[in-house]
Amino acid sequence: MKKRVFLIGGFNKTKFLASSLIKKGYDVAAINIDIEKCKELTEIDNLRVYHGDGSKPFILEDANAYNADIAIALTDRDDDNLVICELCKKKFNIKKTVSTIYDPKKTEFFYRMGIDSVVCTVTAIAGIIQQQAFLDEITTLASVGNGSINVTQIPVSHSAPAVEKKLRELRLPKEVIIGCLLRGNKSMVPRGDTRIHAGDVLVLISTEEHEMAAVRELTGR
Repeated sequence: MKKRVFLIGGFNKTKFLASSLIKKGYDVAAINIDIEKCKELTEIDNLRVYHGDGSKPFILEDANAYNADIAIALTDRDDDNLVICELCKKKFNIKKTVSTIYDPKKTEFFYRMGIDSVVCTVTAIAGIIQQQAFLDEITTLASVGNGSINVTQIPVSHSAPAVEKKLRELRLPKEVIIGCLLRGNKSMVPRGDTRIHAGDVLVLISTEEHEMAAVRELTGR
């Protein structure tokens, strides 16, 4: 059975995630308060779109959120994202909640409130900028040969099996490399003895066919 993902709020990130997740075989629904954005989202094949405020229980109920496996809050307000994730977790019993935030200082608070994964857009972008030379090298490598190379950001939640493990202790396919680790406002190129912490974001370089195996090893999903 396909895993069901709810994308709540947002627009550009929602479009990208919806298209990507649907291609990977997920059953995806989006909830958006803006009717015009809903109309644009309906242009994505196989995406179910609901109009309404995703922080309201009756909207989530109308969208049949009880059957969702993952809820991702993507609004541009941190407090709304927290409310959405809390509601999805406590009222609708959604096992996995993910929230984007804009204030890095709120990351630990969100984790304490029970959010499974917290992705800080500002921190991620800052880390990418700092590692631009490194990412340029990756781009060059990705263009060599006929294979398909994916570069993926993997947020590490408190419940992930990779937490507190050293890099060399992970059972990753040999075709997979963890090329960069984003931690708070810092970024680093990890080594074998680098220990992974909850809240880290890992930049994964992998062949397309081995990506999902690596994600399962790191996140348990």
